[in-house]
Amino acid sequence: MDEERALYIVRAGEAGAIERVLRDYSDKHRATFKFESTDEDKRKKLCEGIFKVLLKDIPTTCQVSCLEVLRILSRDKKVLVPVTTKENMQILLRLAKLNESDDSLEKVSEFPVIVESLKCLCNIVFNSQMAQQLSLELNLAAKLCNLLRKCKDRKFINDIKCFDLRLLFVLSLLHTDIRSQLRYELQGLPLLTQILESAFSIKWTDEYESAIDRNGPPLSPQETDCAIEALKALFNVTVDSWKVHKEGDSHQFRVMAAVLRHCLLIVGPTEDKTEELHSNAVNLLSNVPVSCLDVLICPLTHEETAPEATTLDELPSDKTAEKETVLKNNTMVYNGMNMEAIHVLLSFMEKRIDKGSSYREGLTPVLSLLTECSRAHRNIRKFLKDQVLPPLRDVTNRPEVGSTVRNKLVRLMTHVDLGVKQIAAEFLFVLCKERVDSLLKYTGYGNAAGLLAARGLLAGGRGDNWYSEDEDTDTEEYKNAKPNINLITGHLEEPMPNPIDEMTEEQKEYEAMKLVNMLDKLSRPCH
Repeated sequence: MDEERALYIVRAGEAGAIERVLRDYSDKHRATFKFESTDEDKRKKLCEGIFKVLLKDIPTTCQVSCLEVLRILSRDKKVLVPVTTKENMQILLRLAKLNESDDSLEKVSEFPVIVESLKCLCNIVFNSQMAQQLSLELNLAAKLCNLLRKCKDRKFINDIKCFDLRLLFVLSLLHTDIRSQLRYELQGLPLLTQILESAFSIKWTDEYESAIDRNGPPLSPQETDCAIEALKALFNVTVDSWKVHKEGDSHQFRVMAAVLRHCLLIVGPTEDKTEELHSNAVNLLSNVPVSCLDVLICPLTHEETAPEATTLDELPSDKTAEKETVLKNNTMVYNGMNMEAIHVLLSFMEKRIDKGSSYREGLTPVLSLLTECSRAHRNIRKFLKDQVLPPLRDVTNRPEVGSTVRNKLVRLMTHVDLGVKQIAAEFLFVLCKERVDSLLKYTGYGNAAGLLAARGLLAGGRGDNWYSEDEDTDTEEYKNAKPNINLITGHLEEPMPNPIDEMTEEQKEYEAMKLVNMLDKLSRPCH
């Protein structure tokens, strides 16, 4: 009945009546995502009627009501089949200011119409293959980039940017051709990076270093949503960048990595939003050529080299690491380099492990990223080694027992998911400079057997990659316990009593003869 009444008013009523009935329909069905099949024809006709109304000269408020209902109806794929035409798509492009070549974002009253039009386009393009083909024909990606350029530095139109970026993400997700167009023809990489810079209000202190306001407020919800959409769109644009990396791209990738470093060091309005923001940053960092990830660490600034410093040896025992790692003015430092971003990635990884679910989607990206960073950048590997595999002191427990990061990663080495256990083992192997003896010291042979078998290293040795020859130093506690460590389990075991010591001479003689007879039987040929 709702569709029938709305359709009657849309066909015959004036703008005020149309606005009222569509507003009522929108309020009632705002949370509707499943529709009755019996009213399908009515919804199709209502969509067609709304497009005809949008062609007329009607007030802005009526346009918004029309678009709100169209957005709700576009959740139903079947309804879109007859209404997804080039003419109707062009109506939405006009209302979203995607056909404008001049700077036309001056009328604030039009912003709600632009936002609702972009929302409709997101639904329609995502749910309709015909709309996806029309998007290519109408060059929608280029129009969206033009709109972004108009509003990239204007904070009061974050909603427009957010849904423009979401539509770019949807298009680049569904069409590989659009990814290439965005990357090269439309210069999407620098454009989207600038959108992130604007969302984070970045102030550069050096070519690849930004100022971090540790006492500043968190990102607003609008800025956070805008940044997340930009990160997702950038991921699609750069998804194949590891295959093709031109020398001229190095600067742009380094700028993007520096922006992502800034992203890791700030927080969103809530803990969940911060995790979502950092998760998308991790995904995007995985697309950055590993040679450009050196900007994740940087030399200390003047403020960070102030005298105030605390060695980690003075911290609680569960936070200790080798002496090269210190805290200066609450900044994690290793060998004179700021390691805050790497420490955030490590903490993010540990949180994902603690969740205990969705390891393949949630954990493997950050583990892969840390593995590649460690393989390519010595300072990052040594810092992570300090944090994850500090010098062994207490070896009374098995490597997989406990609550340290090392314990958690060793447990993952025998996880049921092959991909998860492979990347966890690979990460630890790289931290050990791909040396089998070093890995076994921290994990035990039993936990490492899968990796070693896959690498053909069950007999020992080292991997194919070259690492610096700095030596590991064993603690006195480990050196004293080493002769009694079980190589299979990787922990200290008390010496087992010798059963012969408690036997009489007659019992020893009996057991010896028993053994001789068994060996004699084994040596006889079978008949």
